[in-house]
Amino acid sequence: MTDNERKKAALEAVLFTMGGAVKTRVLEEALELPEKEITALLGEMAEEYENGPRGIRLIRLEDAYQLSTKAEFYDVLIRVASRPQRPVLTEVVLEVLSIIAYKQPVTKGEIERIRGVSSDYAVNRLVDYGLVEEAGRLEAPGRPILFKTTEEFLRAFGLSDTGGLPTLSDEELEAARLAALKEAGEELPGPDAEAEEGTDPEEPLTIET
Repeated sequence: MTDNERKKAALEAVLFTMGGAVKTRVLEEALELPEKEITALLGEMAEEYENGPRGIRLIRLEDAYQLSTKAEFYDVLIRVASRPQRPVLTEVVLEVLSIIAYKQPVTKGEIERIRGVSSDYAVNRLVDYGLVEEAGRLEAPGRPILFKTTEEFLRAFGLSDTGGLPTLSDEELEAARLAALKEAGEELPGPDAEAEEGTDPEEPLTIET
């Protein structure tokens, strides 16, 4: 076994033992190697897993890595284990998830201003699914909770980070808001309706963790 192969084997052992996503920093400390070398080794491993006759693959989740089963072998796994239940994302829940993903960190109140309707159920359901989590509190009256997406969100949608989200125009966001109003049976605003007063969207948020 070459020195390079031994390092990859050590990384594989750590990732397998930890099970979930492991921060690059943890891998650097475990192998006592610099970040650049760890990243290069993980890149080689990911390519070898993906292109070789393997049942697993190596995925990156922001600044962490995790071993994952290849989708093509799910049918085999189902024969020995019950199929895990996946979150059921209704149109409403998916819409709220989209707002959080693009506006994060964001308060429930801001989500409701965008949609024009109550979003308590959808936000709570996303937290239950592990796709959204609390991200501190906004320094404002009432100190409302801020929400952001999680590693599970990235994993579920096949993203390395939120920078991989498709670009969404203001027109598309407005269309989603009007669709939510229509679904809730609310009266749609006319073309001359004034914009609702609220927090300046350009004003930076101060987060306390």
